[in-house]
Amino acid sequence: MKYLIAGLGNIGAEYRYSRHNIGFMVLDALAEASNAVFSDNRYGATCEVRLKNKIMVLLKPSTYMNLSGNAVRYWLQKENIPLENLLVVVDDLALPFGTLRIKPKGSCAGHNGLGNIEELLATQSYARLKFGIGNNYPKGMQVEYVLGSFFPEEQRELPLRIERACDIIRSFCLAGIQNTMNQYNNR
Repeated sequence: MKYLIAGLGNIGAEYRYSRHNIGFMVLDALAEASNAVFSDNRYGATCEVRLKNKIMVLLKPSTYMNLSGNAVRYWLQKENIPLENLLVVVDDLALPFGTLRIKPKGSCAGHNGLGNIEELLATQSYARLKFGIGNNYPKGMQVEYVLGSFFPEEQRELPLRIERACDIIRSFCLAGIQNTMNQYNNR
């Protein structure tokens, strides 16, 4: 059984460690833990990771955040992966830094990457793992904040939070969305 795990972010060295690229960072850690290497393909960098009898197709879209739906739709179709086996890893301003929430569906809540996926898939019914980046920015500085680097105290905690996100992704594939929500969302 195949799963598409799409980590959202922006390509380019200037965005590599930005808050908005947490989806890329989580997928990099997931691939590294399995000695998988991303290769450049149509609409993004991909690799496959085996997890027991499952295959996770990891996708880091090269379409930039606001057009992530093009990559997600293409790879779902190319790999013949059902919508219920899609998980999108994304940053979330509404959650305090490091808070992780997995949900089976929901609105884009103003996130342009999720909004584009919703538009192109014509549904809000796909799983998403939200990684809280907090909202500690002055009024009118949201763009600079999400495209900026994590604060030093956040950078110290980041590896543990990313590893927990990887655990949630593995649980999603092995135990399903409901069991994963029950296990991880209340911690």
